[in-house]
Amino acid sequence: MDDVKIGEILLPGEESEQEARARKVERRFWPTLKRAMRQVPFSRDLVAAYYCAMDPATPMRTRGILLGALAYFVLPIDFIPDVLAMVGFSDDIAVLTAAFAAIAGQIKEQHYAKADEALQDKLPD
Repeated sequence: MDDVKIGEILLPGEESEQEARARKVERRFWPTLKRAMRQVPFSRDLVAAYYCAMDPATPMRTRGILLGALAYFVLPIDFIPDVLAMVGFSDDIAVLTAAFAAIAGQIKEQHYAKADEALQDKLPD
């Protein structure tokens, strides 16, 4: 996956586009995470990113980048199909890693606390 593709995915987008992404992410995040838990090495960061993206206090640029990456993670149309063992989530991991680098320091301790609670509670539905 090249940098251009990742850059296109991580564009913050307009507010209306962010809202559409937020609805898709909210609906599909937890089921996708349950399928990916063994293959995604940073599940805590991923869940914290979800809570950061859904937090209205998060700056719009940060929220847009995270929603773009999370939408790519949850959507069934993928560069590499997620059903392929061991490699299926590798493109998702690349996009999420780029998003985390782009928003370094924006995920707050409160988002990690919510992530820890969600992961401890065996993931909400």
